[in-house]
Amino acid sequence: MTSVEGGGRDIKTPTEFSGDDGGADPRWAAAFASDNAEAVAHILRSGVRLLVPIVAVLDEQDRAGGDKSSHMASVSIVQGDGRRGLLAFTSLSTMTRWNAEARPVPARVADIAAAAQEEGAEGVLVDVAGPIAFAIDGELLVELARRDA
Repeated sequence: MTSVEGGGRDIKTPTEFSGDDGGADPRWAAAFASDNAEAVAHILRSGVRLLVPIVAVLDEQDRAGGDKSSHMASVSIVQGDGRRGLLAFTSLSTMTRWNAEARPVPARVADIAAAAQEEGAEGVLVDVAGPIAFAIDGELLVELARRDA
């Protein structure tokens, strides 16, 4: 397993994803076509893989603009009402739509949900740039995070 350090928790990348091509699980298309929240929740409960975006964050740069230091971090977003959500994506194409420079880290939904809770986020925002965005929050977030325990 490899891991990526987030704000407070390492997100583990199981070796089962080593051959992952970044495509969306085909079950997403059927769930989105049905416009059924329970169908989406069923896929999430099955332990489907999502991609967590990792981006470079500049720590410091010298005055001349030459030497700089940075670190890699997972991404969260703060909504207008102050709620914070960790970002995740169903596929490489939906992540690229949001930020073409982000690096994908495949992870189980349970690990992502647990990481969101440990970082104090109220949810996980999935495919935030579309075409179909959805949130994992409330009781579903708690349930999925428990599967990581």
